[in-house]
Amino acid sequence: MEGEFLGGGNEVGRLGILLKCPGARVLFDYGITATDPPQYPASCPPIDVMFLTHSHLDHCGMIPWLTARYDISVVSTSISREIGILLMDDSIKIGAAEGYPEPYTSADVKIARRKFDEIQFGDTSQAGKMTVVAHSAGHIPGATMYELQGKRTTLITGDLHTLDTRLVAGAKPVKCDNLIMESTYSGRNHPARLKTEYALLKKIEEVIQRGGTAIIPSFAVGRTQEILLLLKDSKFDFWLDGMGKKVNTIYLRYPEFVRSAKRLRQAVNRTHEVRNVHARSRAAQADVVVTTSGMLDGGPVLNYVETVRSDPKSAILLTGYQVEGSNGRKLLETGYMEFQGVSEKVNCEVLKYDFSAHAGHDELLAFAKGCSPEKIVLMHGDQREILAGDLKAQGFDVHLPKNGEKWTI
Repeated sequence: MEGEFLGGGNEVGRLGILLKCPGARVLFDYGITATDPPQYPASCPPIDVMFLTHSHLDHCGMIPWLTARYDISVVSTSISREIGILLMDDSIKIGAAEGYPEPYTSADVKIARRKFDEIQFGDTSQAGKMTVVAHSAGHIPGATMYELQGKRTTLITGDLHTLDTRLVAGAKPVKCDNLIMESTYSGRNHPARLKTEYALLKKIEEVIQRGGTAIIPSFAVGRTQEILLLLKDSKFDFWLDGMGKKVNTIYLRYPEFVRSAKRLRQAVNRTHEVRNVHARSRAAQADVVVTTSGMLDGGPVLNYVETVRSDPKSAILLTGYQVEGSNGRKLLETGYMEFQGVSEKVNCEVLKYDFSAHAGHDELLAFAKGCSPEKIVLMHGDQREILAGDLKAQGFDVHLPKNGEKWTI
């Protein structure tokens, strides 16, 4: 089986894995990296079918471009389809607002929606002569690993998380001959989640006691729900603004993909949602505001940060990775961020907490060992060599192909 990374091989983002399987050319994911300007994968040649691992834009963002050109099916979980379509539509609006030409139109997104074929965890699909089995990847609701069964078995992880979180259960290893695995956190481990949660709650309490407001920029898909589940049993007055509201509705419509639909519904019911300008002004005076975007690059978060940026009693509590070039990264490194094109000093407290939905270095090692493959291909990482070194030390045959480089498994 011959493979090629159209993007996301030796980098985090814009993933596209092209495989020449027996009887079919198959694509796994096709995404955009939402940098300034956006980065796209290489053009995809004609294929027979596509499999989507999950609904983050760096994995699904170029599907409308693909389905506008090729009459193919896109296999995914139902929840990944719904969230993916939401994000694709939103990316068109963001592109227009920022002046970037979009690679597709709203009409293309409508075409894409009709091309999806639904799969559940444990279900099988066909790709040429290969049988494809869907497994949970943890990460976010609906995230899927695909096991290709033929003369040899190949597991493609997509983004992977092996630990149980408040929102989803962790992924379990799948025995395979070949493992194509993400390596986002190669060389880095995450602090214990319970300690991180406790630290965030204590900081929020401290901010409230000194008379400030805690602004929590949060990714709409997955991270927002994690934070709401954490806040659910607190006594804080917390509000939600941005796309996370729509994502909550979709997640509750597909309860089979979350760890506890009951707890998520309780968290949503406890949350005050911002639905108009009046509510936004009330939220700005609350204990906590959870809002998009998670990297401070747009959305309602900028309004809230503008309100608190000169208030040393308030705090901006980041909960996600801040990509190089993002407003959030600039804030962490310099204390400044962009407001409508103008760089301004932020004088309130700024802290970052690790709520990553990716497996850390040691968890990736343990997962690979549990799969016991003969050959491992690492992807979706800019420090793959560190993980590769530890895997080789355990006796694995590890490969690190770059984007555009043909490889065989």
